[in-house]
Amino acid sequence: MSDKSNVEFSEREALFFHSTGRPGKIEIIASKPMATQRDLSLAYSPGVAVPVQAIADDPATAYDYTAKGNLVAVVSNGTAILGMGNLGALASKPVMEGKAVLFKRFADVDSIDIELDSEDPQAIIDAVALMEPTFGGVNLEDIKAPECFIIEQALKERMNIPVMHDDQHGTAIICAAGLINALHLTGRDIRDVKIVVNGAGAAAIACTELIKAMGVPHDQVIMCDRTGVIYQGRTAGMDQWKSAHAAKTDARTLEEALKGADIFLGLSAAGALKGDMVKDMAPQPIIFAMANPNPEITPPEAKAARPDAIVATGRSDYPNQVNNVLGFPFIFRGALDVRATAINEAMKIAAAQAIAALARQAVPEEVAKAYGKSHSFGVDYIIPAPFDPRLMEIVPAAVAQAAMDSGVAQKPIADMAAYRQSLKARLNPTTSVLTLAYEGAKAEPKRVVFAEGEEEVVLRAAIQFRDGGYGIPVLVGRQDVYDRLRALGVSDPHSFEVHNSVNSPLVPRMVDLLYQRLQRRGYLHRDCERMVNRDRNIFGALLLKLGEAEAMISGVTRTYSQTMREVRRVIDPIEGRTPFGIHVLVGRSHTVFMADTTVNERPGAAELADIAIGTAAVARRMGHDPRVAFLSYSTFGNPSGNWLTNLREAVAILDARGVDFEYEGEMAPDVALNPAVMKNYPFSRLSGPANVLIMPGLQSANLSAKLLRELGGDSVIGPMLVGLEKPVQVATMASTASELVTLAVLAAGGIAL
Repeated sequence: MSDKSNVEFSEREALFFHSTGRPGKIEIIASKPMATQRDLSLAYSPGVAVPVQAIADDPATAYDYTAKGNLVAVVSNGTAILGMGNLGALASKPVMEGKAVLFKRFADVDSIDIELDSEDPQAIIDAVALMEPTFGGVNLEDIKAPECFIIEQALKERMNIPVMHDDQHGTAIICAAGLINALHLTGRDIRDVKIVVNGAGAAAIACTELIKAMGVPHDQVIMCDRTGVIYQGRTAGMDQWKSAHAAKTDARTLEEALKGADIFLGLSAAGALKGDMVKDMAPQPIIFAMANPNPEITPPEAKAARPDAIVATGRSDYPNQVNNVLGFPFIFRGALDVRATAINEAMKIAAAQAIAALARQAVPEEVAKAYGKSHSFGVDYIIPAPFDPRLMEIVPAAVAQAAMDSGVAQKPIADMAAYRQSLKARLNPTTSVLTLAYEGAKAEPKRVVFAEGEEEVVLRAAIQFRDGGYGIPVLVGRQDVYDRLRALGVSDPHSFEVHNSVNSPLVPRMVDLLYQRLQRRGYLHRDCERMVNRDRNIFGALLLKLGEAEAMISGVTRTYSQTMREVRRVIDPIEGRTPFGIHVLVGRSHTVFMADTTVNERPGAAELADIAIGTAAVARRMGHDPRVAFLSYSTFGNPSGNWLTNLREAVAILDARGVDFEYEGEMAPDVALNPAVMKNYPFSRLSGPANVLIMPGLQSANLSAKLLRELGGDSVIGPMLVGLEKPVQVATMASTASELVTLAVLAAGGIAL
């Protein structure tokens, strides 16, 4: 029922992730230039005095001159940390940093985590209220009930900015979205259903309040806690929040309450719902078992009792995940953009309805491809995939409109269509597609050869790959690989599959296959025997060729060119294709694909055209409309030179093929990337800055890619190898474990073909 993952990993791996490099998960980056004395003078003294006076004269201008309008405080006292209980304010800091990262990743909202060392509600209320000048909104998190009710209500009354306790309302909004669609599928009217809520904590009460606000009559909802049914007249274990939902009923137990019920909403404890109870529910029962981390009943158990049931849980490994990340980033995005004074019921309902409507739409191709399967609206897809890139466009717009309609927006949006377009532009679709690629790998795990299985960085990557559920690592190495795995904290190293040429029964077949391929290139049978037995890349590629695995990664122990030569002795290019490498430069709001950066030293015109077509296809699979520029030192012949013919002929080849993407060349990088410079060439066929850069030769391409990796501010993915008949990725010798995992996922998931 939350945004927390159910992926398995070792304690060591989790601690390494949080401690490696810069400790923690967030940092502050200046959004203005800070390179010169003039920059510093404008940023601080004396230049800062001008906006200071402007804000003193008109406080609303703080949203124009500071980061307040895009800044959310993520506040906790650590009394209810993601199901672990009261571990204190300091222990909650990793969770709150994680929340800040999710705000930025999904909705481009900046946030600061604030951990308050107090269990006194009034002290927390006073502390947060005093920070109102700093923030545009407050996200309360992991505060136990009933204090969370008291704190949230008081802050709403005192503060003139949005305040939301996400553990309550985030869960309620996503639950409501799923409920809307479950009712749609079963032909029920929300005003006629009988609902049983098991649990009476913050999330349960928020869910109950929201569904009642959406139209469920009070008398048709029965809430239960550990004592049993919360009925009118009960005194044991009651408080004002439970009393508000006391039902007029003769039922006293969960089992009695569920007889004939249409819907079960569980926010309680694992195993609380039994199969026999499910059997007593109404036809086509709707079961939301949202206890974290283990549900009240698993979907297989519920389906065994009632095959006609629709089931949702808080887990990512079952269909219909009730995941807060579908809600809170986008709700705050919409609220901030209209400078809302609150997040009210109308905004929550609008978010739920928008999320529900999105699940009923056709799933875009990039989402389906990255997941490895096609989602469509139905009993196993009533809630959108968490990484559907359309959430950013649809949910904030719905929330912003509801804020305007309900009178809490201080800065109404005049052009909603333009606003929706601006939302799409805030985030880079590559980040969503990469995340979807990881999710797709989990949905359809593949066997991937890690050819350098004796290297620590490779073993770390293999551990992450397996523990993340992305596939099965097939390690190539000697028997001491098991000892190395144990040294890295793996308790069951022999559960890893390790292949060694010394004792592999596959060696004779490998030698015969390699000899058949190389005998007419001057290789003797004994040469092939030696390569199979001594060369890990040859051995690994033959595992792939023989069908023992579905993808392969190598490259950390040898140069790229040497690794490629060894792989190419076994793996052929796709027929009619030119193998090449792509570096992907990923910024916050842009992605640029650069090719060929690794393989072809001086490609001819036909090769350049093929590289352009292949790179454009990869760009599309990563969510972009390709705009291809053939780069040169010359722009349309100025200055003239000796190396322009291939580029011009490549453009002519694309003309003849009638390709379905934009392309232009030859052109200098500033013309391709800078709209102001591009205006000097109004005849250019590019509608905007190029996002696919085809380099004229390997020397310039490889130098540019490596310089950008070392000096640039963007993240760099790759090199990605494209065009071989089998999915192979060749990493660089400096690759980290995380980079190797990304390449392995891309190889297994078909992004780079």
